[in-house]
Amino acid sequence: MSKKKKKYYTVWKGHKTGVFETWNDCKAQITNFEGAQYKSFESFDAAKEASKGNYFNYIGKKTDFKSELSSIQLKKIGQPNYNSISVDAASSGNPGIMEYRGVDTKTKKQLFIQGPFPEGTNNIGEFLALVHGLALLKKNNSDRILYTDSKTAMSWVKKKSCNTKLERNEKNKILFELVDRAVNWLKSNTYKTVIVKWETKAWGEIPADFGRK
Repeated sequence: MSKKKKKYYTVWKGHKTGVFETWNDCKAQITNFEGAQYKSFESFDAAKEASKGNYFNYIGKKTDFKSELSSIQLKKIGQPNYNSISVDAASSGNPGIMEYRGVDTKTKKQLFIQGPFPEGTNNIGEFLALVHGLALLKKNNSDRILYTDSKTAMSWVKKKSCNTKLERNEKNKILFELVDRAVNWLKSNTYKTVIVKWETKAWGEIPADFGRK
């Protein structure tokens, strides 16, 4: 069994900021801190350098992607529709600290972000991100499409139900209040927005990705 590679964690906003050498130390700084900003790095030097900069300059930054699909497959899939927004979620554990956001697909300009929540799952985050995106596009009377890399979230939105197995408790009370609001929105609103699956194998990580994989 290969040894798990050590990671370092930069916290830009938290109870304490700086570089931390373990996930538990990082987690202590972001738990119950509204609007916490953090990211993992492969080396201490990279984490230290990032701590001098801006959080939004580092999340979702992966430029070394090269598709393993054939040229025929890539041609069939085509390019992303940039008249769109993309949504994604990140969860440190399942359940774990979770947050979600939406960005302009082309520019990666952040349009909304929620969290981190102390106890959530990636599926819940993906679902909430989709509904948030739908509500935003409807409010702005926008004809843009909506990208997600989660088939589960697409299914939940279609069924107008959040089919999570996560049990409700005091720790995730605020999160489930958002879930209830999202379900109610789906049941009481119609929308023309087309939800499309992001082709990760062809295009790399979705632009809203937090870059913590």
